Amino acid sequence: MTLSFIPPAMSVTGAVIFIIFLLLVAAAIGIVTTWFYARSVYTPVINKLEGEKADLQREVSGLKEDVRRLERDIDGFKTKIGELEKDLSEREKKIKELQKKAKDSSLRSE
Repeated sequence: MTLSFIPPAMSVTGAVIFIIFLLLVAAAIGIVTTWFYARSVYTPVINKLEGEKADLQREVSGLKEDVRRLERDIDGFKTKIGELEKDLSEREKKIKELQKKAKDSSLRSE
């Protein structure tokens, strides 16, 4: 049985070139087949991962907004602490003055 697409009287160089050509065609077929297979297998995985990525980005954005809101709250609390400390020092001053007046008046009455 002879192959009809290979001439029977081919030189060695011609046969080598023909074999290399067939190997290149087989490699091209393999590359195309692999590409289609990878596309069919990995496309759903990639789409799922992209969806998860979008969800995570939305979550990160929400968390960043929460951080900004909490930082504003902290600034407000710091301001309130400063005001309360000022009020406390004023009241301590008044208490000391009243204690001093009470001592002075008790010393005068004696």
